[in-house]
Order: sequence, then structure tokens, then C-alpha cells
Amino acid sequence: MSVETVKAYFSHYGIADRIQEFPVSSATVELAAQALDCAPERIAKTLSFKLKKAGDSLLIVTAGDAKIDNAKYKAMFGERALMLKAEEVEATIGHPVGGVCPFGINPGIRVYLDESLKRFDSVYPACGSANNAIELTIPDLENYTQFTQWVDVCKNWE
Repeated sequence: MSVETVKAYFSHYGIADRIQEFPVSSATVELAAQALDCAPERIAKTLSFKLKKAGDSLLIVTAGDAKIDNAKYKAMFGERALMLKAEEVEATIGHPVGGVCPFGINPGIRVYLDESLKRFDSVYPACGSANNAIELTIPDLENYTQFTQWVDVCKNWE
């Protein structure tokens, strides 16, 4: 159902037909890169976090080769990085693990884009299931995610 939510979301922008669906899994950065025949760092992975103090959740979209830097994350959000548990993701975000994306998500989820993405002309985020993706330019990603802000919370990509 999650991919249908993303298709409906993208239909408002007239780009639902740009979603690529694969006969193989694209649930991880490596699998998505193989399915798309692209470099793994161009996969825009969407990570789900819980903020204990605020009692809400957020998404951070990063390049496929980036890792969360705990010190940078804490400086940005005021607490240590705490990822949602796998069993919490779909109910909280609206998409299952392997298909988490910043499109068609549950209300109240803030989306942040990490600086690690800016080195690419286009990237490939998932679209709500473990066997699809869409190619988006960075300006498209900004537009379609309705993101909160750009952040610098990753390491190992520079």
C-alpha cells in the first residue's frame, strides 16, 4: 500500500510515472545500486529517528555512502541519534523498512536533507516499497520532500 501512497502523492506533481519498479529487491543501498546500475553513493537513503525530548520522529535523507556522525547529530538535534526500531517504522513513518522515503509520509514527520547529497546532480530515493526508486535532481528533491532544512550530520562521504 505504501507505494500506492507515494504514487498518489507524486500524481499531484505529475511525476508518478517516473517511479521505477524492479523485479528484484532495492531494500538496501547496495541492492538499489545494483537494480539501478549506479554508484551506491547516489542512492538517497532515508533514515528514521526518534526524538525523545520532543516526543516526535524525523527523517534524514543522506547519500548512500554517508554515515550518521553522532556528535554532529547531537549538536543539531540536542540529543543522541536514536533510530526507530524496525517494528516502529511503518506505523510511525507510513512506509515499511526497505521502502522508507520522504514522500507521502504520515503527518507531523519532519524531513531533513543532508549535505552529503549536494555533490550529485541527481539521486535515487525509494518510493515506499523495497523494489522501487525515482531519479530526482537536488532541486526536485527539495521541492517534492517539503523538507524542513539542510543539515550536516554525516561523515565518511567527503
